[in-house]
Amino acid sequence: MAKIVAVFNQKGGVGKTTTNINLTTALSLEGYRVLVIDIDPQGNTSSGFGIEKNNLEKSVYNGIIHGDNFKEIILTTSYENLHILPSHPDLAGAEIELTNMPQRELRLKNSIENIKSFYDYIFIDCPPSLGLLTINALAVTNTVLIPIQCEFYALEGVSQLMNTISLVKQGLNPHLEIEGVLMTMFDSRTNLSNQVVDEVVDYFKEKVYDTMIPRNVRLAEAPSYGQTIFEYASGSKGSKAYLALAKEFVQRQE
Repeated sequence: MAKIVAVFNQKGGVGKTTTNINLTTALSLEGYRVLVIDIDPQGNTSSGFGIEKNNLEKSVYNGIIHGDNFKEIILTTSYENLHILPSHPDLAGAEIELTNMPQRELRLKNSIENIKSFYDYIFIDCPPSLGLLTINALAVTNTVLIPIQCEFYALEGVSQLMNTISLVKQGLNPHLEIEGVLMTMFDSRTNLSNQVVDEVVDYFKEKVYDTMIPRNVRLAEAPSYGQTIFEYASGSKGSKAYLALAKEFVQRQE
């Protein structure tokens, strides 16, 4: 049965999508069967895997809103062990459509039941907001992986994020835990990056991964070509960092 991990930070620009694309790919390269669910209306994870969102007949939207079978919506990627449930611009209106639906916070959980047994890991790319789509993700997930950028306002909004996780634990998902905290866009040459890491470790303790994702231009360029870092620049620092993160992630499971 798959372990479900939501990659979430309501702050934008922290490397959430980059992490979803490249950590899941790295895990698939290690031989694990992985499904990525893109419930961010922007659909950057889907684009990052080279999917033309506007040309899709069906997407995760059809499963959550209309109850269509996810098995019929899942797409393969260029990696044998990696599949994706793609996003679609229609998801932008899903927040409003969900408002009056029965069990509106559990639509994703109900849709995912019949596919969990096919995968080792399911990763959910959440929108950078605390709306109903994110609540759907937090209601079904086992753990939350939080990317935090090495910048001055790194911890801004973290208390709100933790409060949301706490509320979901109380009402919808009592077993929800933090998977880990990932420092992104790290530059060891600057005092700021090192100070931010110290601050985040002080707050999250052992939940912070030893692996840190460096500030790397190749990582920023790869999605615009619809490629993962392993296709676009396999020898880059970014590629090596995500391979190391995948190994650390698996070690922590054990």
